Amino acid sequence: MFSKTLRLLQFTLLLITFSFVLFSCSSTPANTKTPDSSSIIKTGTIAAPPVMDKDDKTAINTATNEDVYDSTKQYIYLTFDDGPQPGTLACYHTIQQLDVKATFFMIGMHQWDAFLKGVVDTINSNYPAILLANHSFTHAFQDKYRYFYMHPHAALADFNKAQDSLHVPYKIVRLPGNSSWVRNGVIRSSKLTRPVSVLLDSAGYKVMGWDVEWNFKPEPGGAKPVQNVETMVKLVQNTLQKNECYKKNNIVLLAHDRMFHTQAYTDSLHKFVLALKQNPHYVFETIDKYPMQQQPIKL
Repeated sequence: MFSKTLRLLQFTLLLITFSFVLFSCSSTPANTKTPDSSSIIKTGTIAAPPVMDKDDKTAINTATNEDVYDSTKQYIYLTFDDGPQPGTLACYHTIQQLDVKATFFMIGMHQWDAFLKGVVDTINSNYPAILLANHSFTHAFQDKYRYFYMHPHAALADFNKAQDSLHVPYKIVRLPGNSSWVRNGVIRSSKLTRPVSVLLDSAGYKVMGWDVEWNFKPEPGGAKPVQNVETMVKLVQNTLQKNECYKKNNIVLLAHDRMFHTQAYTDSLHKFVLALKQNPHYVFETIDKYPMQQQPIKL
């Protein structure tokens, strides 16, 4: 009897000891926190987004917004030549009022006093709505076109001088009295202007011609437009529809600041731009947005 009681007591003690060990192994220590879901996400195996190395050109390029042209739109590049002169500020204020973009090809020697330098600064400080571009320093040695183009190195120096004196932001030029195009090695020019076009291309300049011109006649104090507003609007429309532009769906329009030196002429500019602006397919841009393709040079 005593022997059975002793064995029962030993079994009971063994059972209690086993239960205590099992409980100790399955319990969480009092000073240990169970991680919440947020800490699991932060420290788990989910891959973090790759960090862009500022020296990694591939990464930088993928983050850069490039100009995208809408194939359903047609782009208009208003360009005004020969400023600063009477009419420049009238053009500027009209463009500002209508909230469109335009480019002013300016001449270095024309900023000969503080007021005219202020006009240049006004144009230059309003990018990206308005762009200042290079139209030479002397306008072909004061309209001596043949001599200017027969001396291409002197002509290049003239453009360089204008680039510096006007503080032109981009290396974009227009040849005085001649519509030539130089775009990344592709040259379309007359025989007379080809030598300076090649030099400008080698120096990193782009040369912009024009597709349509609003002609003018000289008059005291400036000039006056030849075509009326309706004629100019139709000319732009027909040129785009017939694909007679240098680059399809991109039309470069040439006018001269002095054509708009009176209020009546400025009103014509206002009506012309407003008529074009009402077409939902037209987009106004500065000339630095003109499409530039990398192509082999054609001499």
